[in-house]
Formats: sequence, C-alpha cells, structure tokens
Amino acid sequence: MGVALPSQVPRRWFRHSILLAIFALLLFYLCAWSLRALSGCGSEAQSCIPKGLQPLPIQQQSGTLEAPEREEPPCLGPQGMLSRMMKPFHASLNPEGDVELSQYLAGWRELIKFLTPFGSIFAFATSEAFTKVKHLEARVHGPDAAHYTSLVGMVAWERRAGLLERPGIAPEDSARSSGSRTMLLLHRALRWSQLCLHRVATGSRGGPDAGEQCSDAYNTALGPHHPWLVRQAAHLAFLAFPGRGRLLELACPGTREAEARAALARAAGTLEDVYNRTQGLLAERGLLQLA
Repeated sequence: MGVALPSQVPRRWFRHSILLAIFALLLFYLCAWSLRALSGCGSEAQSCIPKGLQPLPIQQQSGTLEAPEREEPPCLGPQGMLSRMMKPFHASLNPEGDVELSQYLAGWRELIKFLTPFGSIFAFATSEAFTKVKHLEARVHGPDAAHYTSLVGMVAWERRAGLLERPGIAPEDSARSSGSRTMLLLHRALRWSQLCLHRVATGSRGGPDAGEQCSDAYNTALGPHHPWLVRQAAHLAFLAFPGRGRLLELACPGTREAEARAALARAAGTLEDVYNRTQGLLAERGLLQLA
C-alpha cells in the first residue's frame, strides 16, 4: 500500500489536468464565439455589422453610394404577362368612379391569354369569356358606341332604350344580350379568376392544394349560377388541376417561388379592385340578378 500510493497520485493529477485543460479550451471557445456574435461578425471575411443596422453610406469623391433598387421580376416588366394584363384593368378605373369599357375588355383579352395555358378548366372558362368579350366589343365599337364608353353610361342608355332583360330571363340568342347582362357575366368570371389567383399566390404549404382552392373559388363565384351538369363537369376538371408550383412557374417564369407568389398576389389585387368597383356600380343599379 505504501508503495502504490505515490504511483496513483501523479496519474490522478494527470487525468484532472487533462479535464481542466479541456474545460479551459471549451470556455475560451464559448467566450470567443459570444464576442463574435455580439460584434455581428460571421465565420467568413465580412464586415461586422450588428443585425438590424444598416451601414452608413460612404462618402467618396464620386458621390454617395446607394444600394441599387430591387428589380421587378420579368412577369411584371413592360412585356411581362402579368404586367400586360394588369395595366388595362388598372386603366379601366377612371377618376370619376366609373369603369371604362374599352380598357376593361382589353384587360380581359390579356387575362384570357394569361389563363389559357393553365389547364382545361381555364380553357373552358376563357373560351366562354372570350365569346362574351366579343359580344360586348361589338357594342363598344358599334353604331351606338357613344353610349358604350363606360359602365354607368351603358346601363343608363340601355335602361332608357328598354334593352335590359327581365331578371332571370335569358335571351334565346346570347349575341343579342344587353351589354349590361354580358358585363354581369364577365364580372362573375372575373371574381372567380381573382379568387383563384389570390389563393394560388397565398396558399400555405401543407394546406389545401391549388385545385381544391380554385374549386372552392368556383363554388363561390360561378357555381351558384351554373346548372347541375356544368357544376359536375367543373368539379371533375378540377381533379386534373395543375399543382401550385406549376401554376406559379407559368404565372411568372424564371423567378423564385416567393417572387412569383408576390407578383401573382399583386395581379390578383388589381383584379379585386376592378371587381369591387364593378360590384358596387351594378349593385347600386339593381343589376346583380339580371342573369
């Protein structure tokens, strides 16, 4: 026992020394990491700027350096699909609170071009819309064009001329429908398009898919006005609806998902502005049940 004790003491001291050294190194590392985090420095060579603060502009001989403005995605550029659709719709909202029909119809033509590649359900809806656009354009550019410059003027003229149908009674030839009735049908289709695009843009991952959301939008905006057979056909078409990623890619090609979502949400917002004004004007004149 007397001989073994001296041999154990250095070993125990050696083990403790190793533990203390490891602890000291760990403490040193944690302190260094904390100081680096507090200073805002990253692991790579870069300036140490605390989060939430922006560097002051550096004054040089050539003037103050400013961060370049973020560029719009191509779909919102001058030749972008969304931009070409949004521009005439926005221009249709005149300062007097009316809706300019020529700009409204130009917006619809661009919306049809935009929606057609999205799938069969859109192709069906846009073909119906295109027919109505042509019928209303025939009046806007026809012999009575002076009365078809705006929504308010059109309704007033057709009411005075006795051209408005009785609510719920459709003419045998749709080409002979009043401009007000045709406008109402386009108005409902615009609501469906707006709701669908908005839900595609804002839908969360893991939530309802785009087909389900656009089917719900159809049930809200168009379904109540369609016969049973058309509703069933529409529900079947939604089963083959493209996924959200594919729709965003078609809506805003060559951009990241977040940018495509933001661009599509802006477009849906423009459609909503047009819908809200048209809804108010039609409601004030008692025409929401005309068709």
